Amino acid sequence: MERVLKLASQRAVVIFGVSSCCMCHTIKTLFCDLGVNPAIHELDQDTKGKEMERALVRLLGRNPPVPTVFIGGQLVGSTDKVMSLHLGGNLIPLLREAGAIWL
Repeated sequence: MERVLKLASQRAVVIFGVSSCCMCHTIKTLFCDLGVNPAIHELDQDTKGKEMERALVRLLGRNPPVPTVFIGGQLVGSTDKVMSLHLGGNLIPLLREAGAIWL
């Protein structure tokens, strides 16, 4: 859990995912299209990936726990939460507040 929270606080936007996950790809693409340069941690390519995955399951209360997005060091959630914020017009203001985008 410590490692996940430490990594989540190091950049304005942090995404935990798995390289073969289509929803992870969708979320990464959304943020890049919005002009965000997120830190991306692929759990399947990290030696501590399984440990981080278990921590994310505990945080989210769901399995699989990816993609998981943190903005401004705060847990936002998975695809459904991110898309809900985006469609509701609340994602961009949140990204501005976190310093992830400037315009």
